[in-house]
Amino acid sequence: MVAIAYSVAFEGIEARLVEVQCAVAAGLPGFSIVGLPDKAVSEAKERVRAAFGALAIALPNKRLTVNLSPADLPKEGSHFDLPIALAVLAALDIVPRDELARCVALGELALDGRLVAVAGALPAAVAAADEDRALICPRACGAEAAWIDQVPVLAADTLRAVVDHLTDRAPIAPARPGEVVDGPQPLCLSDVRGQERAKRALEIAAAGRHHLLMVGPPGAGKSMLSARLPGLMPPLTAREALETSMVHSVAGLLKNGQISRRAPFQSPHHTASSPAIVGGGPKARPGEISLAHNGVLFLDELPEFDRKVLESLRQPVETGEVFVSRVSAHIRYPCRFLLIAAANPCRCGYLADPGRACSRAPVCGDSYLGKISGPLMDRFDLRLEVPGVSLTDLDLPRGDTSAVVAARVAQARAVQAHRFRDHPGVTVNADAPPPLLEQIAAPDADGRALILKASEKLGLSARGYHRILRSARTIADLDGSEPVLTRHLAEAISYRLPFVAGG
Repeated sequence: MVAIAYSVAFEGIEARLVEVQCAVAAGLPGFSIVGLPDKAVSEAKERVRAAFGALAIALPNKRLTVNLSPADLPKEGSHFDLPIALAVLAALDIVPRDELARCVALGELALDGRLVAVAGALPAAVAAADEDRALICPRACGAEAAWIDQVPVLAADTLRAVVDHLTDRAPIAPARPGEVVDGPQPLCLSDVRGQERAKRALEIAAAGRHHLLMVGPPGAGKSMLSARLPGLMPPLTAREALETSMVHSVAGLLKNGQISRRAPFQSPHHTASSPAIVGGGPKARPGEISLAHNGVLFLDELPEFDRKVLESLRQPVETGEVFVSRVSAHIRYPCRFLLIAAANPCRCGYLADPGRACSRAPVCGDSYLGKISGPLMDRFDLRLEVPGVSLTDLDLPRGDTSAVVAARVAQARAVQAHRFRDHPGVTVNADAPPPLLEQIAAPDADGRALILKASEKLGLSARGYHRILRSARTIADLDGSEPVLTRHLAEAISYRLPFVAGG
């Protein structure tokens, strides 16, 4: 008779239920695992054998076959160790099969029978809750999985503890969720002297999740400004925190079950590869854009990124999701993020500085910023030049603190949340589709004339027109205005002006 345990296989942040079937039959002694296992799963039989030895359990002198069903679904990861061991124990009548059928298990086995932490406990708990089963996992994963309160989470230190629980010798108490942490204190916007226009653009970007590109000479403060954006972002909602945590769980980045309500901030180096940015690699792991889900992705020195990497961002920026295609799988990761990018005006960085003018100007700037393709440039709602900072600028008074600006951002976000309460999938102005945008940001006659005039001079595309409307709607929200006025449109248009060189 076949004994069955349950585990999960991960497809992005989705956890699919897997039946772990074990049959003990007469024949030549052996232990085989079938059902598209990867190398880590195939090696589980050796870890299971050693862990059984630590429990003084001997495998029978028969043929053991473990099948991971559905057999056409790729199985990856060492988290199959525990369910395989439990299926074998049930086949040997050491643990009751009916108790095992009410659980989903995952965990890696050490050779001495300890349970080692694995990635993906949070999505696994969601899958267990959907199946109305308990979750058995290593103790190190218990606090993470326990955030899903619809399912009992049984976190154990060893395989023996799991066996004792299933046989009613020593029941395991349900795990408790980890802590909500705020992370390090964000940097304050008042540290930046001057650059009032750039600060205003950051506020608009945070309020409506509008993508922002800053171009300016070295030392102008582009990176300094971007580093202070986390202090302006509103806390994640419970739903957003769970979505973001599930991505981080699959990536193995959640520590001690701690979940943060602070928006993530990812800042990859410009040498990062396309799989590192958009996701992929041998095991199709989430990339930086997915780790920045519901948060900020900051790309410093934007033209220095590989062109293929930049072009791979075009679709995720629009759709809020990325698909990693493999021969045997088509994996989806969420990636709705705020893109902040910074660039020098040319390779030397001093294109507009008369004292250090480049001998190759303006060709140097055209070729450098020309690495940013027109379609990608068009996806930035806000584009502005950040001037250099002189020593006298350092004597300017401090502006608003991050807390003051964050309060204005939170108020604008609250207005948007109320506006889009009946529109699933739309939470901020940047998400608004064109038909809805025409309703909530329709310009009056003067505003329409202004946009038509700007369109003629700037050569705006239909996407560019709608991005101006989105930005203007956010500016009006920050202004506390229900209609979008001409001054709001004028400010939004000012952020779409071409750069001096390129763009």
